[in-house]
Amino acid sequence: MALVGSSATMKYDCLLFDMDDTLYPMSLGLNHACRKNIEEFMRTYLNIEESEVPSMCLDLYREHGTTMAGLKALGYEIDNDSFHAFVHGTLPYQTLKPDLVLRSLLLSMPQRKIIFTNADKAHAARVLSKMCLEDCFEGVICFETLNNHSLEESQNVNDGRMNPATRIICKPSLESFQAAAIIANIDPNKTIFFDDSDRNIATAKAAGFHTVIVSSQLYFPYQALIHNLKMVLIL
Repeated sequence: MALVGSSATMKYDCLLFDMDDTLYPMSLGLNHACRKNIEEFMRTYLNIEESEVPSMCLDLYREHGTTMAGLKALGYEIDNDSFHAFVHGTLPYQTLKPDLVLRSLLLSMPQRKIIFTNADKAHAARVLSKMCLEDCFEGVICFETLNNHSLEESQNVNDGRMNPATRIICKPSLESFQAAAIIANIDPNKTIFFDDSDRNIATAKAAGFHTVIVSSQLYFPYQALIHNLKMVLIL
């Protein structure tokens, strides 16, 4: 007799989570602070005209998935580690608090649980540590894992439009979801993807994932969904 909740009987065997503004609400201010730091980086290190920075930052984000990806596509030379250190270095991490409800819930669920973020590994580690969730996930798919260019070349991911050393793979591209499935060895048809972004959700659906949008803009309060994951699994 199969055990209830065993891998043989579960409808979903993996839960794939975006991190920022998904595991915690946007109202904590990290998103806003990050955008301001990116704008400061553009002014200070790339010498972009101050009046052009806000709209350029947003336009590149919308077109390329992240502002950094857009800047590199335009030909700006940016050191990845220096960029991430600058834009994440002064974020208000103190607003993040241990989420013991979410921690208990995640640890009680038998499915594989993986983070899928455009951020770098240092930022991901800091966020998860502040929330006391660092041991709740078996792995983190992040900037470094998505942009492992030796892996990219071996899998023939590069489409020839840009040098692999400057081309950035990130959500919401279909390629990023395909890469995540390969990296984590997951079946999209048996995986639920949680994210706060409509466009990320749309691409995830196109890639074959089941999806749940987590947004403070929805009718239900943010915590009502993220703290009731088990209800999502039976819908």
